[in-house]
Amino acid sequence: MAMRIGCHGFVFSGKFDEAGIRTAIEGVQEAGFDFIEMPLMDPFSFDEEAAKRVLEETGIEMTASLGLNADTDVSSEDPAVVERGEALLRRAVDIVAHVGGTDLCGVIYSALQKYSQPASDLSRQHSAEAIRRIGAYAAERGVVVSLEIVNRYETNIMNTGREGLAFRELVGHDNVHLHLDTYHMNIEESGMLEPILDLGDTLRYVHIGESHRGYLGSGSVDFDALFRALVRTGFDGPVVFESFSSTVVDESLTKSLGIWRNLWDDSDDLAAHANRFIRDGLRAVDSIRMH
Repeated sequence: MAMRIGCHGFVFSGKFDEAGIRTAIEGVQEAGFDFIEMPLMDPFSFDEEAAKRVLEETGIEMTASLGLNADTDVSSEDPAVVERGEALLRRAVDIVAHVGGTDLCGVIYSALQKYSQPASDLSRQHSAEAIRRIGAYAAERGVVVSLEIVNRYETNIMNTGREGLAFRELVGHDNVHLHLDTYHMNIEESGMLEPILDLGDTLRYVHIGESHRGYLGSGSVDFDALFRALVRTGFDGPVVFESFSSTVVDESLTKSLGIWRNLWDDSDDLAAHANRFIRDGLRAVDSIRMH
């Protein structure tokens, strides 16, 4: 199958200095994944040369993700805040391009936070205009941009696949795609099948995470329906396992996502299990064409 299967860096490390970068990339390699999704929580301090070295040594590829904060929120009504957000996103694009990566994704169209009110028309306009410019900037550097659709407690711009389609129309750039995440779908959507059918070829990137962000198969996400939808629609983009536990901690992410408890304590075992779970699930569903 064409799908590339990857793993989020936070499964292995909470810090991404040179040692943390190596720990994460080598962990992803050992677990059997094709690539790492590197969290660029602070692109301006990220050691891209160290990442490039370890990626070349291991043969692992890289995508990257991040979530903006209130000071870099491109959906802000304040143009100065929008510009800070754009500068950060341009830096993130540059890192992905420098290491030979393919994708930048995540909550890059607003802050990753709970908002106290719906997004205003001006907020949507500022966000769409900024993402349009980032999409063009990334296209010139060979990087694909995908907007992660997350739940109501983490953005007020779009929480469902259909809202994502409407916002993408507002952005209006063909290098800007959509990104679904089963953890968020399990909260907001009517099921795992419908959003994938709705998004069609606008879907570029998929996060696979359990309802409680722990071991796959131990929660309430309907992975069978997800795998059937991905295979039936011919999805061929990146698929990434994402999980968080207080065992591996990044302070800012812990606070923004509410990672208050241990859901696992062995990164290697968790990742190896996820790699098998995803590949076995996709392989089983793919066999239906032979029936």
